[in-house]
Amino acid sequence: MPAQDDANIFLLKLWPQIEANKNRIVAGAVIAAIAIAAIWIFNQQRSQKEIAAGEALTKLTLSQTAQPEAFLKIATDYSGTAAGQRALLQGATAFFVAGKYADAQTQFQKYLTDHPDGEFAGQAALGVAASLEAQGKTDDAATAFQRAMNSSEPAIASAAKLGLAKILEAQGKYDIAQNDFEEVARANQNNSIGNDAMWHYMQLKNKMPVSKSVAAPATAPAIPLQSVK
Repeated sequence: MPAQDDANIFLLKLWPQIEANKNRIVAGAVIAAIAIAAIWIFNQQRSQKEIAAGEALTKLTLSQTAQPEAFLKIATDYSGTAAGQRALLQGATAFFVAGKYADAQTQFQKYLTDHPDGEFAGQAALGVAASLEAQGKTDDAATAFQRAMNSSEPAIASAAKLGLAKILEAQGKYDIAQNDFEEVARANQNNSIGNDAMWHYMQLKNKMPVSKSVAAPATAPAIPLQSVK
């Protein structure tokens, strides 16, 4: 029997079922069309929101008088966007730079709470640790630095290890601190993190007071790393 005849017979058998269920078939097609339209509209709106958030953040970043609260407003107004996440991190960093370490800690922690797997989770974890250290909460800072050391970003992990080593040095745990300084220095040759680690390593290795002719690194808390794309 020709294949065309087989197809005709199949359609003849199927047609009564189509006729009996045509209302359901039509309803299903309408629902599918509505779902597709809703998804398209949602994607369009999300794309427009992302663009608007990026424009708002760029404009604010270029401003010379931007306050931390302005970044947080963008983070709230454009929540759910990548630019909103960056705005939250920049707001936290702005608090840190202004010396408002408790506020900085709150906002860095908010990022980690809202976006535990976010693009800037490593920077936020480092920010929490640095903010705690700046407030003199060294024990809590040490724990936070240890958490930040688990970051998949080498620069974040190294900065966290350097921060922890400085706390250990201040606590008189010189052997552990010296080993950590050496590891960080070896892993970060020819950059600021490595240079800072090497300076501390040499001071401990020599076991002598810092020479007045050698300028020591700034003692102020290091500003948390930030990568804004």
